[in-house]
Formats: sequence, C-alpha cells, structure tokens
Amino acid sequence: MKRRFLFGWAAAAMLVAGAWPAARTAASPEAALTLKSGKVTLAGTSNVHDYTASTTNVRVVRVQLGDGVTAADVRENPLKPGAIQAFEIAIAANTLKSGKDGLDKNMWKALKVDECPDITFRLTRFEVTGTSAGGGKALGVLKIAGVEHDVALDFTTSAGDGTLTVRGHLDLLMTDYGIKPVVAMMGMLKTDAKVTVTFETVLAIPLT
Repeated sequence: MKRRFLFGWAAAAMLVAGAWPAARTAASPEAALTLKSGKVTLAGTSNVHDYTASTTNVRVVRVQLGDGVTAADVRENPLKPGAIQAFEIAIAANTLKSGKDGLDKNMWKALKVDECPDITFRLTRFEVTGTSAGGGKALGVLKIAGVEHDVALDFTTSAGDGTLTVRGHLDLLMTDYGIKPVVAMMGMLKTDAKVTVTFETVLAIPLT
C-alpha cells in the first residue's frame, strides 16, 4: 500500500523555492540581504511506507538586484518587475537525509552525488498569480543529477519585522532527470518516481 511522504530541504525554497542572501561585497545593496534559515524537503511514496529526506544546507550562488533597488525595496515588494535580476541557489545533494542509512545511501547513489554534488535552481522570472501580490510562480531552471529542466514553482511570501519568508512547493518526476526510483531493503522497498519538493526560507532584510 502506497502512502505519501515529505522530504525535508528548503529554498529554496526551491523555493521557491527561494532565498536571497548575502552578496559579494559589503558596498553592494545585495550584501544587506542575509539568509536566516532555509529548509528543503523531498516527499514521496513507496510500496512499504512514506518517506522523507530533508536538508537545511541551502546556499546562495548568485543574487543581483536591479539598478537602484535596495534590500528594503525587495522586502516591501519582492515581485516587482526588475527588482531581482538574477538569483540562484544550491544544496549539496549528499546532505539530504531521511534518517534511514540504507535509504540515504541508495538515494545519494541515484542522485549521482559524486559526479553532480549540487542540486541548483536558477531563477528566470516571477509571475504573480491570483489577486494576491504576495504569491505567484517562480520560473527557472532546476538541475538535478546533471540534468536541467525548466520548472514553475508555486510560492507565497510574507513580510515580518525585518524578515521576508518564502514558502513553496513543486511536484516532479525523478525519472525526468534520469534518476531511477530508489530501491532499498534488498528490493523489498520500492519508491515511486513522483516526489514533492517543499521549501521555506527566511531572509533577514533591513527595514531601511
């Protein structure tokens, strides 16, 4: 009997799947954006039980704001056209853990962590959906096990006192990335190809 499961990662949030932290120089406006926390989760099903794999090892590879855009501007309206010109995040694939050693080893093997150590998401653009300015889709390129595909991540944003929280999810087929469903317990446990990626990232952003 197949049951649903969640894998824990973030930001990105895939994000959106997403997180926007610190940039390269203290003088740049991007340097004011810092990642307080991030978690990405993969979730799926198997013929035995639900399983999850999570990581909080989220890092920003690149972030670039539009000309004249400040960190405070991003906090007030992160989806404003041109506010974020470039954004890419990555997680180390071998930090995804389910709590079961056998399953983790087979998962890392399937993800080809030796040849392709990172899972990355590179933002192309945002699309605001519905009537709320705080949510939408993040369109970009997701790279898993060395294979890239265009994806659209559903996400919401909420501003706090000096923070911006981004939450989102994405359903995908691991076979689209050349990954065979994980088999463990000497073949007794067989996972489904469909997984759900969920993420939550919290950004610290100055109020001024």
